[in-house]
Amino acid sequence: MTGAPRRSSLETFFKSRTDRELLERLDIAQVPPHVAIIMDGNGRWAAKRALPRQFGHKAGAKAVRESIATCLELGVRYLTIYSFSSENWRRSAEEVSGLMALFVEVLEAEMANLMAKRVRVRLIGSEAGVPDATMAAFRDAERVTADNDRLTLVVALNYGGRLELTDAVRAIAHDVASGSLTPEEITEDTLSQHLYTHDIPDPDLLIRTSGEMRVSNFLLWQIAYSELWVTSVLWPDFRRGDLLRAIVDFQRRSRRFGGR
Repeated sequence: MTGAPRRSSLETFFKSRTDRELLERLDIAQVPPHVAIIMDGNGRWAAKRALPRQFGHKAGAKAVRESIATCLELGVRYLTIYSFSSENWRRSAEEVSGLMALFVEVLEAEMANLMAKRVRVRLIGSEAGVPDATMAAFRDAERVTADNDRLTLVVALNYGGRLELTDAVRAIAHDVASGSLTPEEITEDTLSQHLYTHDIPDPDLLIRTSGEMRVSNFLLWQIAYSELWVTSVLWPDFRRGDLLRAIVDFQRRSRRFGGR
């Protein structure tokens, strides 16, 4: 476990003048524990360069690596990334198979670094339809990194917020039918404990890239009181300074959770 980041380390990590100016405004004791990101714009990034969409996804993987490094420096405890939604199966078979293979490739390439940096991998979503090789790679990553305690990387794969809620309600209905739970005993906490994220705190900050103003069926229950931050930057171009800017902006807000 680590405490608040050291100012000297941050000054080494954030090197550009713009980033240094942002760093002066950062309260290192008030970094949000959980940051979630809707990583949007890989396809548009590739199209702008007249490249196949798969090149955009590979470039996006580098942005994930950059975000992990930034969260580690800043002391973020949880980073949740929306890697593949339950609606993404509608894309071409070629793109989907390329993405599934890329997940395996990236996990294998990054495992040593994840272990060295004490990053724990946690998968959320439905296993239905996910290729065996992809699922095996993620389950192996979960097993190998289980004891890491510096940052938890939550990967949403074949994930949909409505699907998650449906699965939770179905599980609760089974408990009621079996007699282990009565309808009167059902609370918000009951539903929370049946979600994929039952052991993960809700996100404090939700970031969306590419400028789209929607949450795209992502963590619908969990982001009820998350602060939203949208940037026009396409995901492959998302850098450490962008994440720092989002967190500095987050710290300027007053989170009242429905109160005054």
